[in-house]
Amino acid sequence: MTMMCDLPPELVGKIFTKIPITSLRTVRSTCKLWNALTKIWVLGKAVARQPCAGFMTRNSRVLSVRFDLQGIRKTDGELVDPSIKQLDVFNQVEIIKVFHCHGLLLCILEDKSRLVVWNPYLGQTRRIRPKTDFHRYDRYALGYDINHNHKILRFLDDDQKNLLDYEIYDLSSKSWRVLKITPDWYVYFNHRGVSVNGNTYFFAHEKEGPHGWKDFLLCFDFTKERFGPRLPLPSGPSEPYNEDTVTLSCVREEQLAVLYEMDCHDVILEIWVTTRIESNALSWSKFLKVDMTPHLVSDSNDRFTARFNEAIGSFFIDEEEKVAVVFGVDGYVKTKTTGCPTAFISGEDGYFKTVSLRGAPNVKKSRTKYFPPLVCSSFYLPSLVQINKPRKRKKRDN
Repeated sequence: MTMMCDLPPELVGKIFTKIPITSLRTVRSTCKLWNALTKIWVLGKAVARQPCAGFMTRNSRVLSVRFDLQGIRKTDGELVDPSIKQLDVFNQVEIIKVFHCHGLLLCILEDKSRLVVWNPYLGQTRRIRPKTDFHRYDRYALGYDINHNHKILRFLDDDQKNLLDYEIYDLSSKSWRVLKITPDWYVYFNHRGVSVNGNTYFFAHEKEGPHGWKDFLLCFDFTKERFGPRLPLPSGPSEPYNEDTVTLSCVREEQLAVLYEMDCHDVILEIWVTTRIESNALSWSKFLKVDMTPHLVSDSNDRFTARFNEAIGSFFIDEEEKVAVVFGVDGYVKTKTTGCPTAFISGEDGYFKTVSLRGAPNVKKSRTKYFPPLVCSSFYLPSLVQINKPRKRKKRDN
């Protein structure tokens, strides 16, 4: 009988890429060779064309998601069979949002008692208590500064209730600090920022007063610990943007991607990707344009049952396969099921395919029936970032 130790290292490394990220801690601890192979095949350059892996929140649970998009256009998507697994590490808590940056996940608990930072590859977690209290309308971002010190931005801005609070948590010092920020712009609660090169980009709006852009992007610089100037969105719809029509994502945490919906007679999705990205400057290139009209459900009056943007949760792109994967629910799209978490895969020349995320928990029958799943932007890349640094051993006296 052939044993794992009898196989060539390259084959063993390829096998390790098929193992869920959350199970690699056991593999790494088996022996030095396996630990080295996971670093090469899971962390190194060999990961470039491995299946897209990520995490999804659904019904207050965190699930791992894995897609293999290689050759999808040639096989008409027949090989796409996503692997979805609920994570046992969070069985005792309810998670409503997940953000990722540099291999770390920031998990927001529904009871607002604490935050959890998790490195799935190393299996390390850290629980973070608030300086005072967390609020249900807090916005969060995870990033790192020029010295790769990881930090958490938390902010609350509610003019109606006279709430204004900006804080930053430094994972190295394990402490919160108050930031003095008085914004003349607003980031909606349901809009998620995206981490690129350690900084986080938000879709924002003017509060009041005449300015050059009504809607724009903002970058929070984790080195300077402040927001930069207003940045332009790509050339898109003739009408003003709004929080429902714009969704942000990233490409390998190196480029920013924007999906927006033009809702006129037809429903058109456009995706743009940055060709230059800095904290104070952006330039764009159009990646894909998709006409969703033939795929949407309509009623007897030839009106769509609802705006398709209500079904969009998040998205990522595969530049090599030239496809976009948009996560949502199928209540507005022509499929065999209703209210099921679904991935809509679109490409050039009218390519379109729906893939059911059957492993995700079903939605409760309520007014939130069509609430889309939230998936980490882009796909997850593991790292060796230490959340809990090992304690130094005391030297024994002779």
